[in-house]
Amino acid sequence: MKFNIYFKSALLIAAAGMATSCNDFLEQVPEYAVTPEKYFNDESSLQYYANNMYTIITSHGNWSYGMYGNDNNTDSQASLGWDSKYEVGQWKTGMDNGNWNFTNINTINYFFDQVLPKYEANAITGNKNNIDRYIGEMYFFRAYQYFSHLRAYGDYPIIEHSLPDEMDVLVEASKRAPRNEVARFILSDLDKAYELLKGTSAAKTRVNADVVMLFKSRVALYEGTWEKNFAGTAFVPGTDEWPGKSYNPNFAFPAGSAEAEYNWFLDQAMEAAKIVGDAKVNSLTKNTGIVPGDVLAEGETDPYEGADLSKLEAANPWLAMFGTLDLSGNPEVMMWRQYSNSLGIVHNVVVMAQKGNYGIGITRGMVEAFPMANGLPIYAAGSDYHGDKTLHDVRLDRDPRLFVLLKEPGQKNVYIANSSGDHAEPVETYPNLIDANTERNYSTGYALRKGNNYDQIQCANGKNYTAAPVFRSVEALLNYIEACYERTGQIDATADRYWKAIRGRHEGLETNYMITVNNTNMNEEAKGDWGAYTAGNLIDPLRYNIRRERRLELMAEGFRSMDLYRWRAMDQMVNTGYHVEGMHIWNTPMEKWYDAAKLKQAVSSKEVSEYVRPHESKASSNVKDGLRWTMAHYLQPMPIKQLMLTAPDYITVEQSVTYQNPYWPSQPNLAATK
Repeated sequence: MKFNIYFKSALLIAAAGMATSCNDFLEQVPEYAVTPEKYFNDESSLQYYANNMYTIITSHGNWSYGMYGNDNNTDSQASLGWDSKYEVGQWKTGMDNGNWNFTNINTINYFFDQVLPKYEANAITGNKNNIDRYIGEMYFFRAYQYFSHLRAYGDYPIIEHSLPDEMDVLVEASKRAPRNEVARFILSDLDKAYELLKGTSAAKTRVNADVVMLFKSRVALYEGTWEKNFAGTAFVPGTDEWPGKSYNPNFAFPAGSAEAEYNWFLDQAMEAAKIVGDAKVNSLTKNTGIVPGDVLAEGETDPYEGADLSKLEAANPWLAMFGTLDLSGNPEVMMWRQYSNSLGIVHNVVVMAQKGNYGIGITRGMVEAFPMANGLPIYAAGSDYHGDKTLHDVRLDRDPRLFVLLKEPGQKNVYIANSSGDHAEPVETYPNLIDANTERNYSTGYALRKGNNYDQIQCANGKNYTAAPVFRSVEALLNYIEACYERTGQIDATADRYWKAIRGRHEGLETNYMITVNNTNMNEEAKGDWGAYTAGNLIDPLRYNIRRERRLELMAEGFRSMDLYRWRAMDQMVNTGYHVEGMHIWNTPMEKWYDAAKLKQAVSSKEVSEYVRPHESKASSNVKDGLRWTMAHYLQPMPIKQLMLTAPDYITVEQSVTYQNPYWPSQPNLAATK
């Protein structure tokens, strides 16, 4: 096999068997294999093929890491280590890149090659709606897979059929299409998926029509804002610096111009988001602001002592949404992931929620982005901010999202005891800043309870089986608000309604978002929020607060890197390092929680900052001057082997039919040039 682009399709994952009672558990392995000639003739074979593709969805791979890892290495979450992309010259080109992979795409294309002719000839037996459903799911999966490649590489080959092992065919298929065309291809697949799925029904553990529209709004918003924020640079097709220029001499934007093109995507985002938003705006899950097990005032009796799980979850449905067993009845959750201890389909989120968040803490910038409950930023006159010298003060009178999720010593993590949960932390202790076990070290001092469950049975290491929300309707509301402002420069009536609904579901939070906007000081916000910038310049307060709301609402759910990249929010770090900070430790009462000598050895020096700097605990740290950025890093480098194998002599990359991404060299083991 000469190319990663090729995937032998003879048997693939083909398998058949009758449907079982475990259809919701999509890792279920088909019982036996058959030859392709006998496959794809009935709805059950289509179902099994589709089932196997669910593993490409993020939460279906590692829900644990998704909650406490996918926002790591940003301004919102940090561990004791850091990504080498933030060190100048340390990220280098390689011969291979595992992300440049076409296995899933070819698997899906093989399905279409086999199924669509039979579908069009009405040669597949079974329920027509179910057949439509499984074909629709496969269009969604191809779009989902392509979106991950779009984010990583920008320009990318568009392949609609499985490929034979023939040199000329493979080389031709390796040609990269301009990123806007890739994005349009993704939206086209999602439109096909929507048409096939909108007349079907299934459990919410499967893709549905509303999920397709939500995802379409995500893709369209991503591409529209990317092309807008990178306009005129090498990162957008059609410019003189674009590496694909000489490979696409006849390139033209389908919409007529670069501006018209990104506006077209923003229009698509608004349209798709509104379909979901209008249907779901009145069914967002309520955040009561209650934390069962919160620190009690002197003489106060715990109202949840002896409560069963249903009472604990009813106390705050929004908090429970991230740590319950069954989300089928939650109207905000459009698709969820079911786990089962008996089937060995498990994760470790609850353990991480109780012990150190997998060693990945939220940052000072993340915490300080939350306004007070009265809507004012913490620095604004009249905010009544209590300061940050204790974790109690940080939470007091704050946005209910922070009040509920930020952990404080003395809070109960467990109400229902179970001896099998041997990794529980029944009562929250002070943040462990000195633990040598990096998974249990509270890297920033700030930790979240998002994903916790009060039943200790969920605290057996690696055997948690709470449900994972995969797609939530609130994202559609956020997508519409942002797309509307980026497209029109205004907040229209729909966006206003959506924004107030988002804030209104958090009991006690001021719903008039303009109070926050009108009291925003961008110089203050820039200290802890990369999203305050685009292309190295501070943005306007309204645009910023749209980004802020998204950051707060989707905290620790894997959106932050994606958003920062499309906003072009790291240019300011090319010349000026950014120091990630956590809680206020030095010269506060919290300093007394620790052995003085051990604390001094474990965390950054008070001479550097009174706040924990997780990356600077050692004076010899490679990033002691802060995290830095390199423009090329907005996209991944193409693997050098791919450039070589698509050259006539398999060596001379300059003669390849494809090209390297902006500012990345075409030789291995070299850093970006800009």
